[in-house]
Amino acid sequence: MSRRRVVVTGISAITPLGLDVKTTWEGILAGKSGIKKITGFDTTGFDTDIAGEIPDFNPDAYIPSKQSKRMDRFVQFSVCAALQLMENSGYVVTEANADRIGVLLGVGLGGLATIEQFHTKLVESGPSRVSPFYIPMLISNMAPGQVAIAVGAKGPNLVLTSACASATHAIGSAYTEIVMGRCDAMITGGAESTITPMGISGFTSMKALCTKYNDTPEKASRPFDAERGGFVMGEGAGLLLLESLDSALARGAHIYAEVVGCGASDDANHMVAPLESGAGMALSMQRALEDAGVSPADIDSINAHGTSTHANDEAETKALKTVFGDHAKNFSICSNKSQLGHLLGAAGGVESVISVLTLDTGIVPGTINLENPDPMCDLNYMADGPKKLNPKYVLCSNFGFGGTNASMLYKRYDA
Repeated sequence: MSRRRVVVTGISAITPLGLDVKTTWEGILAGKSGIKKITGFDTTGFDTDIAGEIPDFNPDAYIPSKQSKRMDRFVQFSVCAALQLMENSGYVVTEANADRIGVLLGVGLGGLATIEQFHTKLVESGPSRVSPFYIPMLISNMAPGQVAIAVGAKGPNLVLTSACASATHAIGSAYTEIVMGRCDAMITGGAESTITPMGISGFTSMKALCTKYNDTPEKASRPFDAERGGFVMGEGAGLLLLESLDSALARGAHIYAEVVGCGASDDANHMVAPLESGAGMALSMQRALEDAGVSPADIDSINAHGTSTHANDEAETKALKTVFGDHAKNFSICSNKSQLGHLLGAAGGVESVISVLTLDTGIVPGTINLENPDPMCDLNYMADGPKKLNPKYVLCSNFGFGGTNASMLYKRYDA
C-alpha cells in the first residue's frame, strides 16, 4: 500500500501575543514579547513574578458560560482553539465523515489550577465542598474529549503527555493515523495552563525559571544568549488540522504545508537534564529526516526548542551540528520562546503553527533578545529579525523532562 500524503489545512493559536493566529503571527514578525508581570495571583515572596500570560482571554466568546465554568483553563484554550481551527480550515464535520476525523492533543501537566483550587477548599472547608466536576475539569484527556464534543469528531480521541515534547509527539502520532489510512483528518497540537502558584514555585525551586529580569520582563526569555538565566513560563494552545492530501484536494482546501516526517527518541540519562552531547536530540531529528527520505543538506530552516536555559541551548546546538555537520552553518534557526515564553506541553503546537506559516509565507521569524551570543551557541539563530527566505523545509523539535525528544519535518507544499 502506498504511503498517504498528509497536509496542514487549518491552524489556530491562543498565545501570550494574541487570541488568534493572525495577531500572534503579526506579533512574532514585529519582534514583540508576550512576557509581562504575572496578574493571575499575588507573587509576593516569589523569586520570579513574570510569565507569558494570555491577555484578556474570555472563553465565553466561544463556549456557553455554564460549560466553560466546568473546564480548567487548559481545556478552555483547547476548545476555543479548536473552534477557531475548524473555521480556519473550512472543514465541516458531518454524519458521513465524523468517524474519520479524530482528536489527538498534547498536554503536559493538566489542570494544575483546578487541583490547587479544590485542595484549598478541601483543607479549609472539608470534602463536601469539593465539586463533582473537580475530576472532569482537571484530567488531561478532557482537552481532546471536550474538543470532540464541541466539533462532533468521532474518530480516535487521545491525549499524549511527554512533558515539553507533548504536542510534538501528539502531532507525530496524529500524522501516523492519516498515513496509515485510519483517519482522513486529525485535530492535533497542544494546550497548557500552569501559571499558578504551585507551577511557578515548583519550577523555580528546580532553578529552571528565569529570576534575573523581573524588572524587564520582555528581556527575560533570551535563547542562545550568554546572559540567559532560565526559561519563562507561558500558556496557551496551538492546533493544526492534518488532512490526507486526497481529502484536502477534494474539498479545495487551502494547504499551508505538507507533513513529511516525524522522529522520536529518549536520552535514557537523567530526570530533567538533557545529554550534554545532544545525542538524544540529534537522534529524533535524524529519524524525522529518515522518515521523510530527505538528506540533511536539503534542510534550510529550523524552529528550535530554544528554551533559554544553559543546558538545553548548548545541547541543542551540539545536536544540530551532529545531524547537519558543516551544513548547520547554512540555515536559519529561530526560537519562538524568545517572544512567547515556554508553553510546556503546548510549545510544539504553537511552534508547529509558526513553522507552517513560515512555509506558507516564506518568512522565517527572528529570535529576540539575542544580544550577546553564547560562544557555545554559534549558529545562525536569526538575531537580526525575520527575513523572507522562502525555505522549502522547516524542522521543528521539542525536548522534555525524562529525556524525551520529538521532531516534526514540514515541507512547502508543491502540487
